[in-house]
Amino acid sequence: MKLSVIIITKNEADNIQACLDSVSFADQRIIVDSGSTDGTVAIARAAGATVIEADWPGFGPQKNRALDAALGEWVLSLDADERITEALRGEILAAIAQPAHQAYLLPRLSSFCGHFIRHAGWYPDHIVRLFRRGSARFSDDLVHERIVVDERGAGRLKNPIIHYSYRDDSAYLRKLEQYSSLGARQAFEAGKRGGLGKAILHGCTAFLRSYVAKRGFLDGRAGLMVAISTAESTYHKYFKLMLLTEAEGRNEA
Repeated sequence: MKLSVIIITKNEADNIQACLDSVSFADQRIIVDSGSTDGTVAIARAAGATVIEADWPGFGPQKNRALDAALGEWVLSLDADERITEALRGEILAAIAQPAHQAYLLPRLSSFCGHFIRHAGWYPDHIVRLFRRGSARFSDDLVHERIVVDERGAGRLKNPIIHYSYRDDSAYLRKLEQYSSLGARQAFEAGKRGGLGKAILHGCTAFLRSYVAKRGFLDGRAGLMVAISTAESTYHKYFKLMLLTEAEGRNEA
């Protein structure tokens, strides 16, 4: 059974080669790129991937573009900063050779500035990433898109995707800016409104959930860093929602 791997990119020159190498066993590797200026497209094409250059409509719509280009009976969705291990490769090939389900949840082990995090809600972080083409689509969310499929009937693989989510402080700050802005805009368009009190409350709650309720403290110093970053990103999302709310009020006045 043929397998297509789909990846969306923008300025992922530091990641894309290793990502594509980790899925060299796939029959088709598709990149949908939205204006990279760092050589991502050239690297992907040299590695043998099919590259589609397109504008940026949001995470969900962009991944659906990649999905529409897939020809394999099975589809594996990856981000450029993720890797498939040899053990997971074997599980994937076995699952699609004798499929018992239409979709599979894969665990994901993520790192934060060089530390792999096993608590704080980060692991095992089961997500649907492998599915039979035609059985699922991506949601149209601008950020935190998801594969729309009945997860109750999905199977589970054991070996995790390796996710190099935040390599350093610069990557963290860049993602903080991007995801907080998109999250605020998505919440605003969904009818939510915010104020400073809500921003502070959500930030504090996010810290306690990550560090205490989800036992981030068991990851030691790294767990504390993750809890602080979670609080910070949550605060900034609701802070930006407050600014959108205030701008709306001024426009209506």
